[in-house]
Amino acid sequence: MVLTGDTVVFICLVRKTWQRVREMQIPVLIETGTYGYRATTGQPLVLSADGATREEALGQLREAMKTRLSVGAEIAALEIISDVHPLAPYAGMYKHNPLFDSWQQAIADYRRQADEATESP
Repeated sequence: MVLTGDTVVFICLVRKTWQRVREMQIPVLIETGTYGYRATTGQPLVLSADGATREEALGQLREAMKTRLSVGAEIAALEIISDVHPLAPYAGMYKHNPLFDSWQQAIADYRRQADEATESP
């Protein structure tokens, strides 16, 4: 893992060569308190760090992330593929509407007119 500013860059070993695979910006909540600043992250890395200054709190948070990831924690992306298209429930919703056929005809007429207008000089 390489730390650059407020951005964490993850490096992984792929086929015995180092390759940059992901750069992520993690939202951090920074709050002021009685003793300075507290920087806190949310899921998937729930961590918190304190510091006298904003920069010190962020630095402590970076170190906490580095420590957690160095002991075996891993961040991975999981792709979920749905069997149903998100718009599938709406397919055919107008098939029983009495205006549907005339609406489709109006669309076809407009397309025909637009095509004729582009074809003629």
